[in-house]
Amino acid sequence: MATDSENLRHRLDRATAHLDPPYAVVDLPAFDANAAALAARAGGKPLRIASKSLRSRELITRALARPGWHAVMAFTLPEAIWLVRTGVTADALVAYPTVDRGALAELAADPALAAAVTLMVDDPDQLDLCDAVCAPRRRPELRVCLDLDASWRLLGGRVHIGVHRSPLHSARAAGRMAATVAGRPGFRLVGLMSYEAQIAGLGDAPPGQAMLGTAIRLAQRGSYRELLARRSAAVAAVREHADLEFVNGGGTGSVAATSADPAVTEITAGSGLYGPTLFDGYRSWRPTPAAFFACAVVRRPAPGLATVLGGGWIASGSADDSRLPRPWLPAGLKLIGAEGAGEVQTPLAGTTAATLRIGDRVWFRHAKSGELCERVNELHLVDGDDVVATVPTYRGEGRAFL
Repeated sequence: MATDSENLRHRLDRATAHLDPPYAVVDLPAFDANAAALAARAGGKPLRIASKSLRSRELITRALARPGWHAVMAFTLPEAIWLVRTGVTADALVAYPTVDRGALAELAADPALAAAVTLMVDDPDQLDLCDAVCAPRRRPELRVCLDLDASWRLLGGRVHIGVHRSPLHSARAAGRMAATVAGRPGFRLVGLMSYEAQIAGLGDAPPGQAMLGTAIRLAQRGSYRELLARRSAAVAAVREHADLEFVNGGGTGSVAATSADPAVTEITAGSGLYGPTLFDGYRSWRPTPAAFFACAVVRRPAPGLATVLGGGWIASGSADDSRLPRPWLPAGLKLIGAEGAGEVQTPLAGTTAATLRIGDRVWFRHAKSGELCERVNELHLVDGDDVVATVPTYRGEGRAFL
């Protein structure tokens, strides 16, 4: 009897038999199942989709059409403007501060656009830059959100667990920044955001590393308790100066935990829709793999090796094996440690390498989500044994935002 992985491989092979690798596909039943599972884990709180994790307008729109999903978190201001102007969303939160003067000028020149886009700030100098582009008296109010740093700092800051994100770490600092925004004409403070990367973006069950997994889980529990209290205090401090429309938190890896925080009103997620390999190391929930890319076997350098053309689609982050793509189908393949995934060729070993023939496809999973779309112009959407649609990525629409 065929295994689930064998059935998936044969289904993908049949659906894309008319295509020449390399190409990327999204399995729609898996994508939709992941969207439903994330909404269920959010416990009734709305989900804001992290657009950088999808990088395809059609798939962002598909997710937003599902129950529980309501708005977009963009990764740059030009992207947010594009998504609003093309009708993908009427509510775009920019996840990172911007110094793009051209995009700020465009935002300030259009009242409807300014009402749909929220800027991220954590420093008064960012407000000064907005004013330098367009004076407050000459523009509509710009919506802004404060970025509260969610890292866990111990021993007076000598130990830092999490990412280095925002200078606003304490409730007091958030309150001061809120007072600054409230006292500046031309701005309206509407939101507070905090991304607990050490919980949402760090797998607590790394394969083959039981002791490390235990240490991660202990750190995550301590960090979660600390953040619950600090985020609540920060929200209270900010609310002294502004009527907040939303308090945003979390990511795919912490949807259920973040939704349990009474201070949070909405959750961000995105990577879980594609199900990349970085989420294989989570205990609480693992998305169904939904996004794959295919490379073709072009040579057999030795009896136990098969080499595909390309394959070196490396993910951002710390430079280690976790950022390499993983040969997924057929099962039993592995990268060679001395070569890894190469720009122009990737040799593969493993129990099934000897069965591969010239021209066969090998299906890979990317380590992260949206970065896959920086390698291809289109995504082939598979349902059953068929490609039911082919849709452009951002790259396919001529858009490169970072």
